[in-house]
Amino acid sequence: MTHRIVVIGADAAGMAAAHQALRAARRTGREVSIVAYEATSHTSYSACGLPYLVAGQVDSQDALVARTAEQHRAAGIDLRMGTRVTAVDLDARTLTVQGHHGVEETGYDDLVIATGAAPVVPDWAQDEDGDPLPGTGAVSTLDDGREWLDRMAAGGDVIVAGGGYIGLEMVEAALARGHRCTLLTRGRFMHTLDSEMRQRLVDTMRKAGADVREGAEVTGLDVEAGRVTGARTADGQHVPGELVVLAMGLSPRTELVSGQVPLGRRGGLLPDSRGRVDPARGVWAAGDCCEVHHRLLDEPHFLPLGTHANKLGRALGDNLADPDSRLTFDGALGTAITRFVGGDQYLEIAMTGLTEEVAGEAGLDVLAATLEGTTASGYMPEAEPIAIKVVAERSTRRLLGAQIVGGHGAGKRIDAAAATLWLGGTVDDLAWMDLAYAPPFATAWEVLSVAARRVAERL
Repeated sequence: MTHRIVVIGADAAGMAAAHQALRAARRTGREVSIVAYEATSHTSYSACGLPYLVAGQVDSQDALVARTAEQHRAAGIDLRMGTRVTAVDLDARTLTVQGHHGVEETGYDDLVIATGAAPVVPDWAQDEDGDPLPGTGAVSTLDDGREWLDRMAAGGDVIVAGGGYIGLEMVEAALARGHRCTLLTRGRFMHTLDSEMRQRLVDTMRKAGADVREGAEVTGLDVEAGRVTGARTADGQHVPGELVVLAMGLSPRTELVSGQVPLGRRGGLLPDSRGRVDPARGVWAAGDCCEVHHRLLDEPHFLPLGTHANKLGRALGDNLADPDSRLTFDGALGTAITRFVGGDQYLEIAMTGLTEEVAGEAGLDVLAATLEGTTASGYMPEAEPIAIKVVAERSTRRLLGAQIVGGHGAGKRIDAAAATLWLGGTVDDLAWMDLAYAPPFATAWEVLSVAARRVAERL
């Protein structure tokens, strides 16, 4: 008998799970059918590339699509676009689907929930009917990207509400398009960095012409003649602007199964390393609708990112079609990298593991050191400033985290620190690691190694 698998959501996690399940089924000789429901008109695209599409650095939205719906179908997946799952009964193993042919109820043997995460949209960005105010919106889907291209082309001052990665990248996009831009965040900007590292980024953004205001929580928008004219903040500021980017974070889309399975602190599903949520009822999950295991804090955390979605999705699919599979997703460190470009200002920003602040809040006794150097040998024209912060645990000498802020070539150094963290290494391991040297790329004493050595010597 054919085993029926239903996938809700056809982006990174859902399609990774579906394709891997087909591979595992062929390997084991198991007969499976896979139906995937996607509410939107797009599948398998890079949401992380949207700010660069808006900035004009990506030629078209088609360039962001990794696999088309036709390619998924050619592989053997019954992919149904523009079809929304409106209800799920996990006990009955049924779901209600609304699509082009009306509403229907269907069943499944195993259910994969890969519904992703939704951007946070505050009440002040909506009208009385709950529709977005003109000129406001998030940057989460390909349709969002197209809308922001049109908005930027029409002109106007830009307000970015939110101080995370998308907020930073949309400031870059606005400046690239020639707009005046103000970033407002209710707390600290880029909370994934410690204060001294974060300040380097803020200073660079201001030099590039961006108005960055921390501790400025948006509480409302001014609207005149159906058009946004500015934002109001809790401390009484009025910021003029016609375009408002909502970059205030994401929330896991788990409302379909809320009350039927346990959820995490951020409302995300809690799959194990094989993607199982409720094996007795055939429930699996992967992607940004989940909270993943943080390898250092040893607890679930909401870390929405395509790399995690793809990895957990692949492990899920393999286990779904092969009970003897040994493939697992063993958690994450929160490793991230981005950049800021504005005029003649350029900065790469990267981090992995825990900041000094977060490690302290977790009750760990830590020692940290920040080192300044160059991205290449000082006599090379490519050499640019770089600052690296290394965080370690005093009692064990275990590396806990690293942060990097610097010029061209600085950011990807974070991968060496992430590898050390992943393997449970110490600052001594990082200090003595055999890292590549050549004058155009790194000094003979690589700055990352020296930063680790500084911490090791103080322990």
